[in-house]
Amino acid sequence: MKMNKYENDLTHIRQMMERSSTFISLSGLSGVGAGLAALTGCVTAFYILNHHQIDYFDGQTISFSKLVIMQLGLVALATLISAVAAAIYFTVRKSKQRGYPLWTVSTHNILQAALIPLMAGGVFCLIMVWHHFFFLVAPSMLVFYGLALVSASKYTHADIFWLGLLELLLGLLATIFVGYGLVFWGVGFGFLHIFYGVLLYKKYN
Repeated sequence: MKMNKYENDLTHIRQMMERSSTFISLSGLSGVGAGLAALTGCVTAFYILNHHQIDYFDGQTISFSKLVIMQLGLVALATLISAVAAAIYFTVRKSKQRGYPLWTVSTHNILQAALIPLMAGGVFCLIMVWHHFFFLVAPSMLVFYGLALVSASKYTHADIFWLGLLELLLGLLATIFVGYGLVFWGVGFGFLHIFYGVLLYKKYN
């Protein structure tokens, strides 16, 4: 009886230490929701470009009109809001279902680790738009997002590290294959998010 009690106590202590050091409320459904939002945004962006008779695949630096820039910007903003909303909703839901506190030291650490490269990447992309280097925007998003995931992975599931590396690799490839940035963007933010979301859901939910 005493031995069982000690084992239960050790298990409880180990679980408490894990919860305090890593952010385990992250839901795989957050990735699925973000991936679906990204694919919707990608398809919408291609529709806008085709509507304005812009061939994104010609590999040339294109000077978009203010109307196209505004429309693409609205699509990007809507995609970002949808992805963040899905991440927050499913994470909060999982936290409540498991009885885990949502805001902990690990939550602060993961946000701090991710926000620095994300904010730097956001500013960098805006500068690329300002200089009309549109072909570098999608690759830059992937690169900085990958760096953010790698940086934040030590505070959550280890699988996030490999997702970050794949996003980073796709971003670098997109800078080589000019004209296919949106395709790489759709694969990285869309399909990879869905794949890893399903993987995390099966492993941890």
